[in-house]
Amino acid sequence: MAILIAIIGNKGGTGKTTLSHLLCHGLGLLGYKSACILTDTAREPLSPEGRRYVIADARSAATLERIVTKLRTLDDWVGVLDGGGNRPEIDKRLYGIADLALLPFRESAEDIRTVIRDLEQYPRAYAVPSQWPVSNRWQRQAADKLVAQMMGPYRHRILRPVPALSATKLLLLKQIPAHLPTPLNNAARQFARQMVELLALTEETPETVESDTHEYRIPEEEMPLRYRR
Repeated sequence: MAILIAIIGNKGGTGKTTLSHLLCHGLGLLGYKSACILTDTAREPLSPEGRRYVIADARSAATLERIVTKLRTLDDWVGVLDGGGNRPEIDKRLYGIADLALLPFRESAEDIRTVIRDLEQYPRAYAVPSQWPVSNRWQRQAADKLVAQMMGPYRHRILRPVPALSATKLLLLKQIPAHLPTPLNNAARQFARQMVELLALTEETPETVESDTHEYRIPEEEMPLRYRR
């Protein structure tokens, strides 16, 4: 039976669609079969050609039900439900059918206040620092301190930050390039491996692209929680 991951949240502009494609790309790099399932009616489906995952258009309620029903009959598949911002009723539905829910947020107090409310509403969900600063040391420290100050009680439900990479926009092109940058592939693997660990999936199959040497388990002292008070 397939596993379903919903990427939802009331705040718009947090990168839900980007993370959906990044996660599916990373799962593909690790050898998993995955489907990126579009539910946001404000977006158009992308071409599946050249991707390591399939694209499913589930912008209507009836189509979503058919796709989910079909996926549930398949073994060793992961379906990633791409939600949209400010759609609380849709979020509730996607959360109800998913095995795991992710709530992305960016480095602002408004985003953090919204994700806290969502964490309280969705007890099985995890918060994902999205498009997190990596190149500017001071910006990164400020972002991490803000998380530590505002989200201390939720520390065990915050995943490793997904870095801000300009290359992620390549995954949102109608037709993706034949070759994607190594930093993008590495970020996709790291993100996917967190999901593999959370869901206790079996070990990934041998990879066929550049090896990722980064450790994906989160040391206790690692940002953004190293500044917690």
